[in-house]
Amino acid sequence: MSRALFIIDVQNDFTEGGALGVEGGAATAARISEYLAEHGAGYDLVVASRDWHNPDEHNDGHFATESEPDYITTWPVHCVAGTPGAEYHPALDTSHVDAHIRKGQGIAAYSIFEGTDDAGDTIADLLTRHGITDIDLVGIATDYCVRASALDALEHGQHVRVLRDLVAGVDETTSDAAIAELGHAGVAIVDSGALPAATIVASPESGEPGDADADTSAGMSA
Repeated sequence: MSRALFIIDVQNDFTEGGALGVEGGAATAARISEYLAEHGAGYDLVVASRDWHNPDEHNDGHFATESEPDYITTWPVHCVAGTPGAEYHPALDTSHVDAHIRKGQGIAAYSIFEGTDDAGDTIADLLTRHGITDIDLVGIATDYCVRASALDALEHGQHVRVLRDLVAGVDETTSDAAIAELGHAGVAIVDSGALPAATIVASPESGEPGDADADTSAGMSA
């Protein structure tokens, strides 16, 4: 078993004071750094993603440039490539990160699987190269990019965990719904403090992920 950690979109524009600031985003960045200091060396691969939208365009309708954003499929301008808002939050220690993924260049791109690194490699390329079978996810936002990335990881045959104390969501209701959806889909929802006791065990017959110890309920707000 080889395990990767995905750090999703811990950027200035997605934390307090940013264009799409999420409540608790800065604290989430700091907690992720604490977790990396204690557990980062235990991962075979650590990947961090960033929205990296093109300037001076609507990025295939993702930016609401001609009307008010609906905050569902259209959004205020955010995380424009090369701007301070697109940079990692300063509380996030990136010294443990092995690969940096940029996504959303001209498109919406919620999932980390829609981006590439500086060499043009996709997440699928990196997972294959490193023999990754298991993925933990942390970051922002629970109800959008964390959700999309976790579901795509399942589609790529990974055993997936979301560390629920290391994510932050846009909205409590939609975050709870996302956590419930992910749990029903087969993602293990665990607290980082419960690791490594809560582990995903693959069924030798079906190869599907399962976790007898993980809490996959929706009774939390991210």
